[in-house]
Amino acid sequence: MSVFSKQESVKVQKKSAVREYSEAILIAVLLALFIRAFIVQAFKIPSGSMMTTLLIGDHILVSKFRYGIKLPVVDKEIIHWDQPQRGDIIVFKYPQDPSKDFIKRVIGVPGDTLSIKDKTVFINGKPLDEPYVRFTDPRILPAAVSPRDNLGPVVVPEHRFFVMGDNRDESYDSRFWSFVDASALRGKAFIIYWSWNKDGELSVDPNRFYVRWNRIGHLVH
Repeated sequence: MSVFSKQESVKVQKKSAVREYSEAILIAVLLALFIRAFIVQAFKIPSGSMMTTLLIGDHILVSKFRYGIKLPVVDKEIIHWDQPQRGDIIVFKYPQDPSKDFIKRVIGVPGDTLSIKDKTVFINGKPLDEPYVRFTDPRILPAAVSPRDNLGPVVVPEHRFFVMGDNRDESYDSRFWSFVDASALRGKAFIIYWSWNKDGELSVDPNRFYVRWNRIGHLVH
C-alpha cells in the first residue's frame, strides 16, 4: 500500500482541480458552439433599414432551427420542416456577397404575384396591410427611375422569397437585387436581448439613455 506525502497529495489535488476546470471549460465551449450552430445565434443591427421595428444597436437572437437544421461550415440542410411565412423577419446571406448577413421582412413567398404601385405593395392583386412600414421620403419615384416605389408585377419562384425592409424608403432589398434563395437562410429573428444607443446620454429620458431598457426582451414581429 503506497502512502503519499503531504506535498504529493497537494500536487494530486492541484492536478485534479486543473483537470476539472479544463473539462468544464471544454464542455462549456462545445455547448456554446452547438447552440450557435443549431439552435440560436446572436446578431447586431448595424443599419436603419428595419426601423422602427428594429433600431441601430439592437442585439437580437435568431432561431437557427425554425425552418430546418443545417450542418455548420458546409451549411447544408439535413432536415427541413417549414419555410418562412409572409411577415417573418429573417436573417440570410446577402445574395451579392454571401460573407455578409442581412435582415429583412418576408413580403412575397413562392407562387405569389407581387407588384408595387406608388409605394403600396400588392400580393396577388390585393394591397398588403403593413402597419409596420415607415416612409421617410414623400416623393414617388417612377419605375423608369428606380424600383423603390413602383415595381412588377413579378412572380416569386419556388424556393425563393421577396424581402423588404420596414424603413421602406431607406432599405436596399429585393426591389434592387431580386430574391433570397431558401439555401441562404440563417434563421428567424425572435427577440431583442440587448439594445445600445451609441448616440445616447446620461438622461432620465429612456429614449435618450445609452441603454434602451424598454426594448430588452421585446419580441420581434
